[in-house]
Formats: sequence, structure tokens, C-alpha cells
Amino acid sequence: MTAVDEVLDRNRTYAGAFSDGDAPARPTLRLAVLTCIDGRVQPARFLRLGAGEAHVIRNAGGRCTDDALRSLIVSTRLLGTRECMVIHHTDCGMQTFTNEEVRTKLKSETGASADDIDFMPFTDLAASARVDVRTIRGNPLLPDDLDVTAWIYDVRTGTLERVAAD
Repeated sequence: MTAVDEVLDRNRTYAGAFSDGDAPARPTLRLAVLTCIDGRVQPARFLRLGAGEAHVIRNAGGRCTDDALRSLIVSTRLLGTRECMVIHHTDCGMQTFTNEEVRTKLKSETGASADDIDFMPFTDLAASARVDVRTIRGNPLLPDDLDVTAWIYDVRTGTLERVAAD
């Protein structure tokens, strides 16, 4: 059985008991969460989010990329969110390589250049979360009153710790 077969089987079970068809499209908590794609990071679980309560934006490292900003602009300007949590996490794979290392690997494996891509690796969780908060706050297309905070999720304990603003 493939992984896709496995999850399709799980979906049939899920759909059989599905009861969230009337969940609102606008997030009722008026909250957006920017976090990592890491499979251990499950914001709906550790924030106890129900269907329709928040927007969750995910990418490698939970970084404030152009696409994350695009989603936040839609979330705030069109769908009413007024708070944003930037959540980075312990034991993040984005701390294990440099841009040069990944570019060299990709060139070796594919023959194609990734020199124009910033993979946004980092060494300091709190510092990278602060950079992302500053990037969000500095975007002129986002509301001035958007409350943006930074957090570190501990993948071993399930706890969140607030990152002090600088």
C-alpha cells in the first residue's frame, strides 16, 4: 500500500464522521498562524483550533516569504484576521544547512542552478522569528493595527514560549 492509498483510506473514515461542513470561511478567532511544514508541528492540535477558527500558513521554516505575505494580505484585508502568530520550532531542519550547501547539493543532483533562491536557513530560532515579525509589521499592505507576535514551539514537550520583541 502506498502512502497515498493509506491516507485515502483514512479520509474515507474521516469523511464518514465529518460534521464541519458549515464551518465559516472567515476565521472566527480572527487569527493567522505562520509556521513550519515539519510534520511534528500541528498547530490545529497544539492550539486546539477548530474548523473555521484560524488561517494556518505553512512553509519550510515558517518564514515570512513573499508567498506568506500574499496569504497574510488576503487573510487580513479580505477575511478579517487581526492577529498573527509567527511560530518557529525546536529541532528545525532549516538550522541544519546553509544556502551554499543546499545550492551545491541541488546543482550536483540536478545540474540546475538554485543560485537565485534564498532558502532562508537560520541558526537562531528566536532571531529568525523576530526577523519575520519585523518583515510582517513593515509591510505597507498589511493593517497597521495587526498584532504580530513570535513564538517557539517545543517539539518534545508541546509547549509554546513567547519570543521577546526587540
